[in-house]
Amino acid sequence: MAQAPLLSTPLRQLAQQLESRTRTGEELVEAAIDAAKTGDHGAYVSWRPESALELARAGDKVRAAGGNTGPLMGIPVSVKDLFGVPGFPTYAGCSRALPEHWQQTGPLIHALQSQLAPVVGKTHCVELAFGGLGTNSHWGTPRNPWDKRVHRVPGGSSSGAGVSLINETAALALGTDTAGSVRVPATMTGVAGLKLTAGRWPTSQIVPLSSTLDTPGLLAHRVDDLAYAFSALDPVVGKQGRQLPAVPVLASLTFGVPSAFFWEDCSPGIAEIVEQALMSLERAGARLVRFDFSGLNEIYGLFLQGGVAAPELAAFIRQELPEIVPTLDPNVAARLRTAEELPAWKYIHRLDLIKRLSVSAATELQGIDALLTPTVTLTPPAVDSLDEPGAYATAKHAGLA
Repeated sequence: MAQAPLLSTPLRQLAQQLESRTRTGEELVEAAIDAAKTGDHGAYVSWRPESALELARAGDKVRAAGGNTGPLMGIPVSVKDLFGVPGFPTYAGCSRALPEHWQQTGPLIHALQSQLAPVVGKTHCVELAFGGLGTNSHWGTPRNPWDKRVHRVPGGSSSGAGVSLINETAALALGTDTAGSVRVPATMTGVAGLKLTAGRWPTSQIVPLSSTLDTPGLLAHRVDDLAYAFSALDPVVGKQGRQLPAVPVLASLTFGVPSAFFWEDCSPGIAEIVEQALMSLERAGARLVRFDFSGLNEIYGLFLQGGVAAPELAAFIRQELPEIVPTLDPNVAARLRTAEELPAWKYIHRLDLIKRLSVSAATELQGIDALLTPTVTLTPPAVDSLDEPGAYATAKHAGLA
């Protein structure tokens, strides 16, 4: 029986092996380097494992001397190219590197560094994180590893993050999420993704898309890996005073399943496999409540118009990066032109609508622990198919829940 690839080992197990010194951080980074030799599917805009190897060796020496710098010590991590990481240029998916101050370390990267978690490289993203499919006209689109024949999108905007896990060049991936930028690539590459509650973790030194909606996020092979990484980082960067809850018993949870909207126009197999998962949860003791969730068409209509992310990104570009406007990805540029024509009163109206619907949703979700829906409604499209007139907008709007 073939042995499972090393970097897909559960994070808790890897951490235990490192702590007991049956594995070393050097071995884990070398495994990432070996995996990259067989092809990284275009996951990285900057691949620099040499510095990661040096840090891993330093961590191994600290551990040999009896030291322990944290739960992620020695775990290879990939980082989305929106985060400032010293020694790595920050492109944010643009055609040129951003000003040097965007390379400076923010709280989240500092937390990784303080735990001696080696960063093996920075992963590709959609230009300025403004897109959910994962395409990029400047750098190319990472290849979804699950189709060996057809070049399919990996999901975006954290387009290289999920790929870095499947190709075994990282054990944990750091991304960002505004309207699906962690959850979409996680789903399209078959891993797990976590968008944080807004304000839980700081966003400083992360190139912004939306000051209202941006959050850091995590991608990993399984949900328990996300829980492990979250519990490793939250005490350092999370809002002080918030305690991590105990792991609940499944039978104590109530899940809400919206009756419509999320299930419409799904590609063959998507709704069916999600329904199978729901039935498995129910058989295991969870309570499912199917209900009509109000406001979905209203908020989706707002999303189709660019929401608040489009005008907030337009403001950021004009304030900080006006020189990149002539070279913007055509798909990004088209959406920003529309945003720049938006009157101020409409932007305020959109903010008010989000607040109002959030209050309404909180009321409707009382007694419900989580919503369960398909994350995306379409099979990842072939990159070439998006060249057809209108195909990109159709896939972006109709396919992403």
